[in-house]
Amino acid sequence: MARIRTGLMELARVRSTVFAFVLFATFPVAAFCQNFTVTLLGTGNPRPTITRFGPSILVQAGGQSLLFDCGRGATMRLYQLKVDQIDGLFLTHLHSDHTVGIPDLWLTGWVMGRKTPLRVWGPAGTQEMMKHIEEAYAFDIHMRRDVDEKWPAGGVEVQAKDIEQGVVYESAGVKVTAFLVDHGPVKPAFGYRVDYGGHSVVLSGDTRYSENLIRFAQGTDVLIHEVIDAKAYAALANSYSPEEKARVLAHHTTAEEAGRVFTKVAPKLAVYSHIVPPAAPNLVSDTRKTYSGPLEVGEDLMSIEIGKEVRVHRANQ
Repeated sequence: MARIRTGLMELARVRSTVFAFVLFATFPVAAFCQNFTVTLLGTGNPRPTITRFGPSILVQAGGQSLLFDCGRGATMRLYQLKVDQIDGLFLTHLHSDHTVGIPDLWLTGWVMGRKTPLRVWGPAGTQEMMKHIEEAYAFDIHMRRDVDEKWPAGGVEVQAKDIEQGVVYESAGVKVTAFLVDHGPVKPAFGYRVDYGGHSVVLSGDTRYSENLIRFAQGTDVLIHEVIDAKAYAALANSYSPEEKARVLAHHTTAEEAGRVFTKVAPKLAVYSHIVPPAAPNLVSDTRKTYSGPLEVGEDLMSIEIGKEVRVHRANQ
């Protein structure tokens, strides 16, 4: 009897092992992981245009929604995607076109039901900036929190942190690393790398050609890089003198220079965002002088799924 019982137990163990193997083979690892999606909320620059909102990128991974920069219209784009709350805001630098949407994000998120503080990471000066934004809206906060609606105080609090190069965020398998880039005299300025589930995306922030960016971007699936169309910008009719235009050009990366970055990094996909000027017809042709790999010129609400393959979806698809 003991031998029969032992045999039956061994048979059950084998069947259990086989069933587990079949289940694992039927549903690959990717099926158990949440999506890793990057959405370009705004691909523009300081110039107001309806087709390219201010710079802002949404990264969704591990059940979290992380926002990188908060330019003009970022909150409107989030609501187009039915994203009413985010888990954190990461700033590349403190130029106004990257931060002007923060009051809307912060206060509208509270209006729409946020009960916990807005968390913000950014370069030196971020804490001070957020403190003054809170002061600017003190009347509205007092009315809504203490007098009229009596909304939860926690939802209008801000937890801001000045960061340095290195890992700045880790939660539920998502890791965010900040690295220094070269935005001319605008220092410090950061790019970010987001890693999740063995995949990654790198966001350049505002920068000219940067070897440090190339170092931190090695092995990434997707590299989203700022760009300036030098010929189109030189021909642009605005109030800047030729000398002022040359100074702007020196703060950014031309398409030919970006192509060299892409070639050294060799991502599965290279993408342009923060496009200067908004109409930039020479980007692809100039990039092809130095880079022959996969390339997309970003559009507002373009989304990128990152996994074993990289898939691009446009808003009109």
